[in-house]
Amino acid sequence: MYTQAFDIVVAGETSPVADDGDVQTAFLARIARDEKIEPQDAMPEAYRKTLIRQISQHAHSEVVGMLPEGGWITRAPSLKRKEILLAKVQDEGGHGLYLYSAAETLGVTRESLVEALHAGKAKYSSIFNYPTETWADIGTIGWLVDGAAIMNQVPLCRCSYGPYARAMIRICKEESFHQRQGFDIVRSLCEGTPAQKAMAQESINRWWWPTLMMFGPHDSDSTHTGEATDWGIKRISNDALRQKFVDVTVPQAAFLGLTLPDSAIMWNAERGHYDFGKIDWDEFWRVVKGDGPCNAARVSDRVAAFDEGRWVREAAAAHAAKSALSKASLKVAA
Repeated sequence: MYTQAFDIVVAGETSPVADDGDVQTAFLARIARDEKIEPQDAMPEAYRKTLIRQISQHAHSEVVGMLPEGGWITRAPSLKRKEILLAKVQDEGGHGLYLYSAAETLGVTRESLVEALHAGKAKYSSIFNYPTETWADIGTIGWLVDGAAIMNQVPLCRCSYGPYARAMIRICKEESFHQRQGFDIVRSLCEGTPAQKAMAQESINRWWWPTLMMFGPHDSDSTHTGEATDWGIKRISNDALRQKFVDVTVPQAAFLGLTLPDSAIMWNAERGHYDFGKIDWDEFWRVVKGDGPCNAARVSDRVAAFDEGRWVREAAAAHAAKSALSKASLKVAA
């Protein structure tokens, strides 16, 4: 996926930086022509830094996102559900690896990105700082959270930076499976006993508003939206994506017989969209800044998992070094 760039940008080096006016003009002209920017191409330093920030936060979100669901693998209600959830969590780990690789093409090391996450300096999606209290939450995460992620991520398949765009094509295909898996869990609960449907409703009540927060602050309050749009990184604004998500999800909830926890939801024929209530932005910023229900636990668990897997990484590195030495010896002998 990134082979065209591996021999151009290596760990610890920086990508070509274009801060000269003429070069920046040429760069913006390429963006206007909807051309893909590759790691070996000249690019403004601000563009590179924006991509590093966005791609690394995306990678961190995928890796941290394994935690809320991972604890339910052994508690899933059937072998089939266990297998599906295990596959989903594995997918999320793979998405993180794709994205860390994409970030590395911009001249940063994976180690530095992981260290920033573990030190609490790097951000990830606020949605993963909420607890998964019931089995219904696993369905809700798939239906709502992954559904919102797809809304955010499909436009990234047309991102101006080639490695990021290509990574997103595969990620979005797998995320669509995750969304269908979640909807199927919620549908099964809604078609089950009254207690099961009540559990699904209670879960939706807790996750609805945090899901809407996933799209980020209003466009007027979004610091990087203007530049990201001008550079072809961001294709659709936060508010437009949030509205699209609401328009798609309201009929789905009605099909399931569930009530979304917002009395302001109403079809607006004049706008051609659903109206919906105000988001609690104080809660959003509180969670983003580290004071959510699970912020500390998520980072602590991620660090513990990294430390416990250290021997695997060291063993893999030793095996790779031994194999390379063996191949070199055979080559000399030949």
